[in-house]
Amino acid sequence: MANLKAIRVRLSSVKSTRQITSAMKMVAAAKLRKAQDAIVQLRPYADKLNEIQAGLSAALRDTETENIYAERKKGSGKVLLVVVTSNKGLCGAFNANVLRETRRIMSEKYGDLVKRGDLAVITVGKKAHDSLRKLKCNIIADHSDLYTGLTFDRVAALADRLMQHYVTKEYDTIEIVYNQFRNAAIQNLTDEVYLPVTMNVSGGAAAAPADYIYEPDQVSIVSELIPKTLRIKLYRALLDSFAAEHGARMTAMHQATDNATDLIRDLTLQYNKARQASITNQLLEVVSGAEALNG
Repeated sequence: MANLKAIRVRLSSVKSTRQITSAMKMVAAAKLRKAQDAIVQLRPYADKLNEIQAGLSAALRDTETENIYAERKKGSGKVLLVVVTSNKGLCGAFNANVLRETRRIMSEKYGDLVKRGDLAVITVGKKAHDSLRKLKCNIIADHSDLYTGLTFDRVAALADRLMQHYVTKEYDTIEIVYNQFRNAAIQNLTDEVYLPVTMNVSGGAAAAPADYIYEPDQVSIVSELIPKTLRIKLYRALLDSFAAEHGARMTAMHQATDNATDLIRDLTLQYNKARQASITNQLLEVVSGAEALNG
């Protein structure tokens, strides 16, 4: 039978762990509410802006004016991956899924580029930076500090640098790998093309340009609208990941709390059985001693 003291020590440890996981669950739930409100409010605006931008870009494509953000026929072929994770752990498979998908992209989709050294990585989140650094990936920048104050202005600065990388033809493709927030329990692993600008939107965007009157002119509007759309697109991706992180952490801490509760119940039962056996042994010793004295 297990030692009573050992069971008491373990029982006390599990109870302390349950208090910690329960507190972390409540903190994650409070942060999730704020992050969820932010991404839900941004999505309609981002979707409509993307729809307008795609329609205007399609109209610009039909003219002789060059769209510097469109796909290039000839280029260096270099690719830049923006990998978005969290700075902290204890959020289930949230980070592991992104890192697994990143490794898959590197090996299956861009294996030749990795061998030639034509694939670079920008990390947002300490988990991505630490993991990919161990794999000796070509990390050109780390922006884990964005999470200390996730604002549009700070994200826009990163978006401008990404656009500069593309406009200067340093990279021909820029992709973002992140978790898209669906609800507190579900995150959609996403790999989307950030640049070049694509025209794949629903609702027949090709007909959109006929509905607009351009002032001062079409080229000026598009040159202002596309960068703004790209800034919003990156900001949306980071807000999605931020909300998904807190949802994953809340779910993970909820499961950990439930597991601790089950373990406490099992340890309590084990402790009661051990204590009952100990009392029974003590009674047997007393009875045996009394019989020996009477004999």
